[in-house]
Amino acid sequence: VDAFQSWCGPCKTVVDLFRKIRNEVGSDLLRFAGAEVDSIDALEKYRGKCEPVFLFYAGGELVAVVRGVNAPLLQKTILEQL
Repeated sequence: VDAFQSWCGPCKTVVDLFRKIRNEVGSDLLRFAGAEVDSIDALEKYRGKCEPVFLFYAGGELVAVVRGVNAPLLQKTILEQL
């Protein structure tokens, strides 16, 4: 989940990375979503930040968090979680 604020918008540069990985591993294993933290109370702790935050969930549980646009770290985290 790309957790973003309305004034900053979703991180569009990472969408291509997720698409690439999703094509490599199969679409059934990986889902990407954006969530505007201003309108979701459960994500309130991510408000007021100007860096993107990527939340990784498995089985409905938060399993990893990556702060900032770090493509190698995002790719590593995705592949580790899969």
